[in-house]
Amino acid sequence: MIDGPVLDLDEMTPAWLSERLGEAGRDAVVSGVEWTQIGTGQIGRCYRATLEFSSRDPETPASLVVKLASVDPTSRATGVALRNYLREVRFYQHLTTTLSIRVPRCYYAAIEGEGPEFTLLLEDMSPAEQGDQLAGTTAAVAEVAVLELVGLHAPSWDRESLYEYEWLYHRPEIGADDSGALYNQHLPGFLDRYGPTLTAEQRQIIARYGELLGQEPAGYSGRRALVHIDYRLDNLLIDSSGPTPAVTVVDWQSITVGSPLGDVAYFLGAGLLPEHRRPIEEGIVRKYYDALQAAGVEDYTWSQCWDDYRLGTFAGFGVTVIASMIVERTERGDAMFTAMAQRHSQHALDHEADRLF
Repeated sequence: MIDGPVLDLDEMTPAWLSERLGEAGRDAVVSGVEWTQIGTGQIGRCYRATLEFSSRDPETPASLVVKLASVDPTSRATGVALRNYLREVRFYQHLTTTLSIRVPRCYYAAIEGEGPEFTLLLEDMSPAEQGDQLAGTTAAVAEVAVLELVGLHAPSWDRESLYEYEWLYHRPEIGADDSGALYNQHLPGFLDRYGPTLTAEQRQIIARYGELLGQEPAGYSGRRALVHIDYRLDNLLIDSSGPTPAVTVVDWQSITVGSPLGDVAYFLGAGLLPEHRRPIEEGIVRKYYDALQAAGVEDYTWSQCWDDYRLGTFAGFGVTVIASMIVERTERGDAMFTAMAQRHSQHALDHEADRLF
């Protein structure tokens, strides 16, 4: 059995793919493979493998998805420094069986050290389609996506054993204070690049957050769970073929332990235009809270949940400001970071989140 990453598509031969399927209990012999690049990831790159078979059991998938590191040196260095590659591989190796959130089945996961050399071979969720961060989504998809988070948060709620997974956290030398310094280090460049697209109030709250970093917000309940961190439409595969939408969650490169409502607020703030978000967000958050209670989360009041959600409106600030300045710059990336800056800052303004510090 191969236990290391495969770095080139040419090495993922029909024989190699047959072995991976066999290890997963499938009785199939792959005779050919056609690769197509998919997705728009900036830290990693994904390809769809369309398979041909000389023999195949009915349960064997006709296609798979492979994920590798970006070819861009800056993005690769970022992926290693922030442990993005390590976290995603370890997530599939160690955590998926403890959660009920819908994720692709993993057929192979390997990494060399902390990367950038890694390989993930995943279930192809077609006909589900990647969400579009720029276009936004509907209220129906937004509700389904937020409720799917219960399958991540509830099983890991205040779970002390999570602290045993050292890879869930930043490198020891990158602590909270350093993260704040990183935000403030990149803030001038961010505002120079994206500030002209923002209102004065939006620029002010983005700068204000830099001043608040390192302070313990008085309004935070202190509850913690596994959090995706980058839970947005581009990282969801949406299947609209049934009577209700279904979502599968991908891109687990930033998973860590933190405030669960950060994921909820991050998604609603980034995925909906403010005028579409405002009338529906409290109802969706209430349904999420009720589902947490039904899943066994105790000693957590609605008031605490709502304040955590308000604080969670800041969750997208770090991703927006820091990531936009340290990954490869692209036209779509600029459009995405502009939309995120506008929507997240307005979300925090709407909820007066800075008053909870």
